[in-house]
Amino acid sequence: MNLNEFIRDVPDFPKPGIIFKDITPLLNNPQAFTEAVKLICKPVEKLGITHVVGIESRGFIFGTPVAIELGASFVPVRKPGKLPCETLSESYSLEYGTDSIEIHKDALGKGDRVLLVDDLLATGGTMSAAVKLVEKSGAQIIKIAFVIELAFLKGREKIACYDIATLLTY
Repeated sequence: MNLNEFIRDVPDFPKPGIIFKDITPLLNNPQAFTEAVKLICKPVEKLGITHVVGIESRGFIFGTPVAIELGASFVPVRKPGKLPCETLSESYSLEYGTDSIEIHKDALGKGDRVLLVDDLLATGGTMSAAVKLVEKSGAQIIKIAFVIELAFLKGREKIACYDIATLLTY
């Protein structure tokens, strides 16, 4: 199955000059969505993944079925103030300013084997912050997986010392 057929280009969204890679056609097709989940799982199915970490919000869409398929726990990484218990926080740079993400302090620990999942690798800021959160917890990052990578934005460079897999590269 060619997953490229299920990614829609939306010109000038969210602002002029941007070509947005829309995953909703892939989500709308059960066979394509299932194929994407299986392709994310395949390289790690024998690596003893104990936890799948998904980044808000589209990382939840892919991370949850991946966790189920792998028989692993799912751990959400959220924007500040969205998690009810004590959290670890990490800030990262945006084009204009900074943002932060958080994880429950007790979500991961030493001995946990983590697959990080998100829909898109662009500049790498959000995933780099998520990597730091996982590292702060003492867990081991086994692999980082994305559905789409926008290679021209060079986000891979921020997380280059990790094993990275992408299903589609533009």
